[in-house]
Amino acid sequence: MTREITGRTVFIITFSAFAVIFAVNFYMAFSAVNTFPGLEVKNSYVASQKFNDQAAAQSALGWTLKAENVDGRFELTITDAEGKPVYPKDLKVRIGRPTIAKDDQEPALYVVGDRYVADTDLYDGKWYAYVEALSRDDVALIQRLEFYVTGGDE
Repeated sequence: MTREITGRTVFIITFSAFAVIFAVNFYMAFSAVNTFPGLEVKNSYVASQKFNDQAAAQSALGWTLKAENVDGRFELTITDAEGKPVYPKDLKVRIGRPTIAKDDQEPALYVVGDRYVADTDLYDGKWYAYVEALSRDDVALIQRLEFYVTGGDE
């Protein structure tokens, strides 16, 4: 016994296929926007107007920043042009994944020797440290440092 394919059957199959496609696309778009809003600064136009002056001031400081994960601890080293440790007047660090804002954290930093250290529980992969430091002369230094974690929590 063969069943005849009617126009109604073809319509239901076609409609169902497109409904699945639209549902998946909507879910993917919604997930993408919720996990990474795509914003580095609140107002990119205003930030662009100050960029050259800020870049020159930061470069004049001669600071070098290095972020790494050592034995389950986040470590940040700041040195001047001569390689001596720098201790800024104000320091804020936010650690996060490149594309997932829900993993962002602001660790409590403390000084150990010539570096800033924070106890963290980062899992394997690529991480960014968003550093905002203020020099004794009130020059703001803003950098995004990339570092990798291996052997961390899963």
